[in-house]
Amino acid sequence: MEIRNIAIIAHVDHGKTTLVNQLLKHSDHFDTHAQLDDRVMDSNDIERERGITILAKNTAIIYRNYRINILDTPGHADFGGEVERIMHMVDGVLLLVDAYEGVMPQTRFVLKKAMEAKLLPIVVINKIDRKYADIQKTVNEVYDLFIDLGADEHQLDFPVLYASGIQGLANYKAHLDLDIKMEPILDTIIEFIPQPNQDESDHLQFQPALIDYNDYVGRMGIGKIYKGTLRTNETVACIRMDGSIVNFRVQKIFQSLGMEKYEVDEAYSGDIVSMAGLPDIHVGETVCEVGYEEVLPHLHIDEPTVQMTFLTNTSPFAGKEGKHVTASKIDDRLYKETQRDVSLKVERIGQTEAWTVSGRGELHLGILIENMRRENFEFQVSRPRVIVKTIDDVKCEPYEDVQIDCPTDYVGTVIEMLGDRKGDLVSMHQNGDYSRIHYIMPSRGLIGFMTQFLTATKGYGILSHLFLDYRPMIGETVGNRRTGALVSLNQGMTSAYAIGRLEDRGTMFVDPRVSVYEGMIVGEGNTDTDMVVNVTQEKQQTNMRSAGKDSTVVLKKPRLMNLEACMAFINDDELIEITPKNIRLRKALLRALDRKKAYYNETKL
Repeated sequence: MEIRNIAIIAHVDHGKTTLVNQLLKHSDHFDTHAQLDDRVMDSNDIERERGITILAKNTAIIYRNYRINILDTPGHADFGGEVERIMHMVDGVLLLVDAYEGVMPQTRFVLKKAMEAKLLPIVVINKIDRKYADIQKTVNEVYDLFIDLGADEHQLDFPVLYASGIQGLANYKAHLDLDIKMEPILDTIIEFIPQPNQDESDHLQFQPALIDYNDYVGRMGIGKIYKGTLRTNETVACIRMDGSIVNFRVQKIFQSLGMEKYEVDEAYSGDIVSMAGLPDIHVGETVCEVGYEEVLPHLHIDEPTVQMTFLTNTSPFAGKEGKHVTASKIDDRLYKETQRDVSLKVERIGQTEAWTVSGRGELHLGILIENMRRENFEFQVSRPRVIVKTIDDVKCEPYEDVQIDCPTDYVGTVIEMLGDRKGDLVSMHQNGDYSRIHYIMPSRGLIGFMTQFLTATKGYGILSHLFLDYRPMIGETVGNRRTGALVSLNQGMTSAYAIGRLEDRGTMFVDPRVSVYEGMIVGEGNTDTDMVVNVTQEKQQTNMRSAGKDSTVVLKKPRLMNLEACMAFINDDELIEITPKNIRLRKALLRALDRKKAYYNETKL
């Protein structure tokens, strides 16, 4: 059976996972009575909740006696590492572009990676049934993008198809026919995507690019067999990243078909399979035939640009809500994550119970924090900060290419906000009621910006950003909070009486009858300095009757602070306390006297 290997790439929310659903339905092996969940490839809980793809996943379909291996990739810039490491596994890409939004920053990023890997593209203009879709303009933008990225004549000779993923329809022409389903896309894949090397008699070469876990066999490497045949119970050699070689026995081999994984005795060159047998197999290592050890090139992944400090919980409530609270547990969990996610870097800070965790963006690190919280970990994290590099004796910081689509009514507000964060306006175009603004700005300016941006645009704004390069650092503070915090004076339970008296001082984050401790942030102040407040004060009980009738205290609803809101809120001298039950904000130094001393020493210097 001939094989085709293809990755589906696109900007976030352009319909990759929905299209994979439709391709699965048109497999020769799909049971027409089976119920396929919406976005079935998004199997992770957080992926389903947020409606985004975080991890690259593989599946396969049988169509007209061809086995088509499909890799569904994330569209968000923060998970670009997932896209980069699967590019060498495939021989072509299916580039999806939204007919309404057109070419977006992440479209450029994923296509650039495909061009660098010399992959042949098929372009699918998706969502052509969407209102105000401008199909011809989108096609022209795609051609311009290919030329900008320096595509060669073979890559420029790409087929263009038109589709509606939600309806499960595709066509060679810019209109939909209810009688033509996904066949044009599948036929084009078979015709245009080259066949991988299927020489089964050569010496084995296999490289895992993804890691999976199975309760029965443990850790599994998912990758492509470049040469030869992989057989169960056969002893093979693994060339480690440091050049050492370890021999092991292949225990299990799994092939994907639809949403199922099937165990097979052997798999051949060109196929993408999961292999178990080496308990600590890592991404990028090479599995070879014993005696014929030939290493494959290591996977190149772009460097991280944002980092946070993870610490063990030192608050007065430490150990009360989480199961895994010790430094050794957190260290093991972070190390395990680096083995799965090659774009994440973890470094322990000396002999302390703190780690510097570097990733591709706020969302990248935020997903890791959320996953650990759900696994009953308890810890603290600092404010996200950019990674500064010294290039030619000049301090440089990362810059981002930012594209914003928002209603024209809010453009003035957005421009003012980005100007405050040292953004440079490149271009602005109006299309109907919406405007598209293009900015170049320091990555520091984007930290914590998303929450404010969505509030300013009433949720209608779309912000896309992409790492551009390192440029000389601006010697000013960018993106810090300008308001002070309301900080708890003591430990105890909050009271409605105390909160009611403090409401005119700022916005509260806590309800009545909530446990707080000294140094915990309970609200945002109206002024630019921090204020220590008593939120546990109870009304004085006396046996004297009140001259006037006591009125019922009606409190404003406190501001809900989820993880993203907390990461956007905190300053450099503050931390987020993460537990399975609560997310709290606190000062790094809990006692007010210690904070005053630290401030005095800092100003003295």
